[in-house]
Amino acid sequence: MKTNPGNFFEDFTVGQVIEHATPRTLTEGDRAVYGAIYPTRFAVASSAEFAASVGLAPHPVEELIGFHVAFGKTVPDVSLNAVANLGYAECRFHVPVVPGDTLRTRSEVIGLKQNSNGRTGVVWVRSTATNQRGEVAIDWARWVMVHKRDADAPAPETVVPALASVVAPDDLVVPAGLDLSAYDAAAAGSPYRLGDYEVGERIDHVDGVTLTDAEHMMATRLWQNTAKVHFSTDARPDGRRLVYGGHVISLARALSFNGLANAQLVAAINAGAHVAPAFAGDTIHAWSEVLDTATLDAPGVGAIRLRLVATKGRDKSMTLRSDDGAYADGVLLDLDYWALIPR
Repeated sequence: MKTNPGNFFEDFTVGQVIEHATPRTLTEGDRAVYGAIYPTRFAVASSAEFAASVGLAPHPVEELIGFHVAFGKTVPDVSLNAVANLGYAECRFHVPVVPGDTLRTRSEVIGLKQNSNGRTGVVWVRSTATNQRGEVAIDWARWVMVHKRDADAPAPETVVPALASVVAPDDLVVPAGLDLSAYDAAAAGSPYRLGDYEVGERIDHVDGVTLTDAEHMMATRLWQNTAKVHFSTDARPDGRRLVYGGHVISLARALSFNGLANAQLVAAINAGAHVAPAFAGDTIHAWSEVLDTATLDAPGVGAIRLRLVATKGRDKSMTLRSDDGAYADGVLLDLDYWALIPR
C-alpha cells in the first residue's frame, strides 16, 4: 500500500524520532491570507516600516504563522488519526520567521498513555522547527488523543513526561536587535505599556467573530494540516467538521489587540488547553488575564504573561471556572503565554 493511512496509537514508541515532510517556504502571500482570515492588527507584523523602527528587518510574519506551518508538518505523522489535540507546553519562539524562510519539523515521542476505553490513547511529542540555515525557529511539546487501529492491541508502558508549567522569563528569547526604547505608541494603536497592566487584571476584548466552515478549512489547508476531522464529514459520528484548535488561538490572539495592542510579539506559550470543540456557526469572543510581568535585558523591552481565554459567545463576567473547579460553560481555549511589550 503506497498511500499513508497515518499512525495509530500502537504505532508510537517512546524515543521514536520522526522527520516530517515536507519543508515549506513562507511568502508574503501567507501574511496576506492570514490577515484575510484573522482580524489581526499588531503593528510589527502589519508594517515593515514599524518593524524596522524597532530593529526588526527584514519584516517578520506573525509568530503564529510560523507555528501553524511548523505544526502542520507534524499532522500526517502524529495526529492524522486524532480524536483531538489536547494541549501545548514549553513552546518558545527563537528567531523571527520572515518571508523566504523555509521551515522543516522533526518530532520525538516523549510519552504514551492508553485511555481506559482501550480504543484511544494520548501521545506526547516534542517538536522542533528549523529554518534553511539550521537555526531553531520554534520548539514545543504537545499531546494529542489518537485512535487505536486495533482495540485489542496491548497497551504500552505508561510514560507521562514532566513538562514545565511556565517558561521562565530568563529563558525567553528576545529577537536580535529588538529595541522598544523609541516605540511609536500612536502608530501601534495604544498608549498602554508594561507598567500600565497589573497582575490579576482582566481585559474583555469585546469584539467577536463567527466561525464559518469555509474560513477554518481554508486556514487549515494553508498550514497543510491534513487532520481528517477538519475537512471530512465522515470523520466524526456527528458529521460535523471540527475547527482546528490553532484557528481558535489565532482568532483569540487577533481579538486581543483591543486592549493589548502593544503586546506585539509572542515569545512563548507556557501551556494551552483546548477545553471544548468549536464548530462553524460558533461566535468566538476572548478575554485576557494578566498573570505576571518581567523586565528583560533588551532596550525598552518587557514581558507580560497572559492567560488568553476564548469563549463561545461573550462572557462579560470573564469566568474561567465554575464553583466546582470545572471550566465554565462556553470556554473553548485556555492559553497561557508570554508576549514582548514596551516598558
